[in-house]
Amino acid sequence: MAIAYLDCFSGISGDMFVGALLDAGLSLEDLRKGLESLDVEGYRLEARQEARHRISGARFLVRVDEERQVPRDFRDIRRMILEGRLDDAVKDKCIRIFEALAEVEGRIHNVPTEEVHFHEVGAVDSIIDIVGSVYGLHKLGITSLYVSPLPLGSGFVETAHGRIPVPAPATVGLLKDVPVYDSGVPHEMVTPTGAALVKGLAAFFGPIPPMVVKKVGYGVGKRELADRPNLLRILVGEGQFEGDSDTVALLETNLDDTNPEWLGYLMERLLDEGALDVVFCPLHMKKGRPGVQVQVMGRPDQKDRLMEILFRETTTLGIRFRYSQRKVLERSEERVESPWGEIKVKKVIGQDGLPLLLPEYEACRDIASREGIALRKVFYWIMGLNKDRSGEG
Repeated sequence: MAIAYLDCFSGISGDMFVGALLDAGLSLEDLRKGLESLDVEGYRLEARQEARHRISGARFLVRVDEERQVPRDFRDIRRMILEGRLDDAVKDKCIRIFEALAEVEGRIHNVPTEEVHFHEVGAVDSIIDIVGSVYGLHKLGITSLYVSPLPLGSGFVETAHGRIPVPAPATVGLLKDVPVYDSGVPHEMVTPTGAALVKGLAAFFGPIPPMVVKKVGYGVGKRELADRPNLLRILVGEGQFEGDSDTVALLETNLDDTNPEWLGYLMERLLDEGALDVVFCPLHMKKGRPGVQVQVMGRPDQKDRLMEILFRETTTLGIRFRYSQRKVLERSEERVESPWGEIKVKKVIGQDGLPLLLPEYEACRDIASREGIALRKVFYWIMGLNKDRSGEG
């Protein structure tokens, strides 16, 4: 289980991301094997060592035969990824990144998401950059990605749509809720592909988390900049949080004019979407009104989707959110033989290192209903297993 930190002191692009992963230990041959199942032809991959301000790193290049390429919209790219021989988690992340790009491009150009033609973003090199970055993180065993605030450039850039301002409209649209600052550099520092990757993959934006660094990689950009090396640095290592910790997004909103009958449905929708927890807390609000605070916990990459549900299913006008660390005990699922047949339980490793078996409500309820016995009887039987296992009683 590894974590990584992207130090974007010179911005980020898709090719810089892949280059940093290669410099940190990803094999170019492994990358080729991971990408060969995609329905894309007419390209070849290259990686070479280059230096910026005398700091060496990996320059990743995709050589494309333009005559062998065909137009692609979001539907084509989604189908291509789904039909490829990639891990399901890799496929899911890649599709979500391209969907975010399509939604932003669709809003900018007033085109339905499914029909967006990506132009530069949908070109072969950007498809390779996005899928290659997600695959590379997976191959290196990186489970959480942390990212520094992003430096934005200025000026103009030539695209298939003509001359557009920097940062590009798609980049700005993707970086909603992401910390950014003015780099003072009159060039594009964050590309739409780079923005989509960090928005879709980052668990947290901010300073370097507590970690023990094991590897460092540098991805080389195409420019020679006067005031800084055009590099993307990745630090790969082990998180040094207290116990087993991870980062979660916490969302909350106060409601005093939402129909209470809607709240049960709201909780179902949030949990179905993958929220880790949903809590309703009674409040006494301004003007003497009774109200309720909705608190939602989810993974950082779920934040936007969970907020969308809150806005759609309630009358809220605003949602507070923050990122937080949580400590979690190691847990797994186990099945044990009971007087009523096999039953699913939770196995938790306590801070003392000893295992503890805990009831799963749904499994206990099914047995109690089927056997016509009290629910607490099933709970007590499972809790009794802990004495049996520890040798007590």
